Amino acid sequence: MDMTTVADSGLLDTLQHEVAVFARRAEQTRLGGVGQVRNSMDRAAYLLLNRLDKEGPMGVKALAASMGIDSSTVTRQVAPLVDTGLVKRTSHPEDGRAVVLQLSPRGQSRLEEVRSSRRQLMAELTHDWAPEEREAFCTLLTRFNTALSSRMAAQGISGAESPAAS
Repeated sequence: MDMTTVADSGLLDTLQHEVAVFARRAEQTRLGGVGQVRNSMDRAAYLLLNRLDKEGPMGVKALAASMGIDSSTVTRQVAPLVDTGLVKRTSHPEDGRAVVLQLSPRGQSRLEEVRSSRRQLMAELTHDWAPEEREAFCTLLTRFNTALSSRMAAQGISGAESPAAS
């Protein structure tokens, strides 16, 4: 079903173009800023650490489900975080065979460094925006991400995590 009308097709063309430019510039900023704290952690690591920080210790399956990705992907992405001491693996208190992942003190510290640096970047990029504009942008971007996530989930595509906790 085509949901566009002649009146909004120009606006939708602008939207799809700006989303494409945004994605390219976000990647260029990440790659071009190697060595800066905000760029020293890849996206997968940041999202995993952020999720563990917000939701607390959990098993691989629960973490995968909350992020909308496969358990095998979480296992692969968590391994270097454990190796570098950012995440701790412990036994489940009730089932010693199960593994629980939790943010280590070092992981908490690194996550806060990256968040602080990224917060500074967001402040720089929006320094001339009114607080209401920042709030509106956050609201609309969250809504946009939620719509993308819902669409992916409806199509059975992995990666359809809840944007609010990501």
